[in-house]
Amino acid sequence: MFPANSHVIRLAGDGDEAALERLAQLDSARPLQHPILVAEIRGRVAAALDMDERRTIADPFQPTATLRAQLQTRAAAFEASARTPDVADRIRAALSRNRTAYA
Repeated sequence: MFPANSHVIRLAGDGDEAALERLAQLDSARPLQHPILVAEIRGRVAAALDMDERRTIADPFQPTATLRAQLQTRAAAFEASARTPDVADRIRAALSRNRTAYA
């Protein structure tokens, strides 16, 4: 597991195109389509996720299994925020589903 300060997860921009192409070639995968989340380690893109397809690509020469899972989690958070922008509403909805009934 990566410490929280060892990597950065962010939305990809136009300046990331070359790094994303390199990553796709390293992973022997087709390039991703925007919107894309990228995970950087020491300023270098190590993994990326297509937010529409939920497909990831990663540098096979780095341990990226945890980063891929964190990218999936961050994408789910983006989707939850888009569905219900108010944090309090999201918390209330989550709590209402998890109520325990006592007999």
